[in-house]
Amino acid sequence: MAALDHSKPSERVVRHIPVVLTAGLFVLLFAKPAVLLARDWWHDPEAGHGLLLFPVSIWLAWKSGLLAERRPSVVLGAILLLAAVAIRVTAELAAELYTMRMSMVLAAFGLVIFFFGIKQALRWWLPIVLLGLSVPLPELIKSALALPLQFKASQMGAALLEWRNVPVRLTGNVIQLPGRQLFVTEACSGLRSLTALLSLAVLMGGLWLTRPVMRLALLLLAVPIAILINGVRVFLTGFLVYYVDPAMGEGFMHLTEGWLLFLVSFALVVLASWLFRAIERPFLRETADA
Repeated sequence: MAALDHSKPSERVVRHIPVVLTAGLFVLLFAKPAVLLARDWWHDPEAGHGLLLFPVSIWLAWKSGLLAERRPSVVLGAILLLAAVAIRVTAELAAELYTMRMSMVLAAFGLVIFFFGIKQALRWWLPIVLLGLSVPLPELIKSALALPLQFKASQMGAALLEWRNVPVRLTGNVIQLPGRQLFVTEACSGLRSLTALLSLAVLMGGLWLTRPVMRLALLLLAVPIAILINGVRVFLTGFLVYYVDPAMGEGFMHLTEGWLLFLVSFALVVLASWLFRAIERPFLRETADA
């Protein structure tokens, strides 16, 4: 039976004042980056995975609950909060959106430590990491990653087309077919699917796997899966354009093809998680028997 709270109503109100003030200050300081982040989640396809990661992270934290032995770490929490506020203000002055948004995640991490302690923050490591992954990468990094991925997808697609006896010539990220050109744009670089698959690998590793080496292996495996599936997508587009209809390379059919192949890559990451889990089982039994 839960213990009854015999404190006076005024005492209960006083106890909640710090929480209310903290929540109000958090909203005041981080309302702008939060609104901009939510806008990008809704309107930017490159950031759309945040619409899933944010509620999942909140649900995972709620499901994990609070530790009975939690102890507030006021000093460390305050240091992290001050650092988050300083980063937030500096990022605002420098107009650096990514840093401004990450300061919000750091502030949330600091609040957990301030009120509940380090052990609770470690218990909630997965929701906190997912919150960080929900923040879109800065444009500079996305541009630097997109071009190599475009070239890699073009090379793989052209090689597969040659393997299927399709006459093809590759120039950078442009695939020349008889009477047709396929231009592997930045949107077709696979960066979007790579970001989503890395987030999925973190989620699956945190939920299904217990050993850090297995979690890291799953995370690393998501990278070649994303690159391979994107190369297959370029190949299928060229194959269908050459043998079926040039309209297959654009519009609804092209978009549908991309979604179907993303589901394939999604399934491969889930399958890899299941296999790694099966590999872990004997070690888990040995640990339980020891």
